[in-house]
Amino acid sequence: MQTRVPTIFAMGGGGFTMEPENPALDEFILSLAPVQVPKILLLPTASGDAGSQEAQFRATFGDRPCEPRALSLFRLGEGGPIDLRQTILEQDIVYVGGGSMRNLLAIWRVHEMDDILREAWAAGVVLAGLSAGAMCWFAGGVTKSSGEPEVTKGLGLLPGSLSVHADGDPNRLPVYERAVAERRLPAGWAADDGVGLLFKGRDLVRVVSSRPKTRAVWTEQTPAGLRRDVREPEYLPNLGHVSSEGSRIVSADVLEFRRARRHGASLRD
Repeated sequence: MQTRVPTIFAMGGGGFTMEPENPALDEFILSLAPVQVPKILLLPTASGDAGSQEAQFRATFGDRPCEPRALSLFRLGEGGPIDLRQTILEQDIVYVGGGSMRNLLAIWRVHEMDDILREAWAAGVVLAGLSAGAMCWFAGGVTKSSGEPEVTKGLGLLPGSLSVHADGDPNRLPVYERAVAERRLPAGWAADDGVGLLFKGRDLVRVVSSRPKTRAVWTEQTPAGLRRDVREPEYLPNLGHVSSEGSRIVSADVLEFRRARRHGASLRD
């Protein structure tokens, strides 16, 4: 059996909650799984397990070639006992939604999810997320959990830092750059909405975006001052866009999956 490489896909913003009309980033996440029909689990913890986030997740992934599921830590046991470790480790992708990063990490610690997710990452389960669900994998980031942008620690699976919504929420960026300059945060990335950073192990291997004219900026403090290196992302095609006539155009793998479902077949490896 082929060993899976630990993989993290961190989005500065975008995905099904921010761009429901543009599934480019969500399609990209599915492509990271090593099977044709991956099991993908949403953790909407950062939003307080908001039903609207789960509903949008199911609307986005329900007719795509995957097996979507959502896990609410606020409502554990409503459908019977759940083995959290087993549930996480049997997934191909774990997708963490946005919201409050501090609340997210606090609730994860109570349920020992931080240790479980670390184990899943080492085992090759793809970890993905946007906003708080992206910053949580790094050593630290800038959260607005208390209203104003503040520095906070993450899980530290990735050694650097991340600040999200660099273009969509401009109040964060000065706080982030000041924290890096003062070494309260390690060097890292400021990512625009729509930008995703793909890490294999702890190495950045690809920068992509669902939006044109976006960027990711590597930020570090040097003896000469704060240095910013701009990385232009690879623009992803929108494979599920809406045509000028208003009908939705879907990719070939989605159509194949729908046909297989109608005939009771499975595409899972």
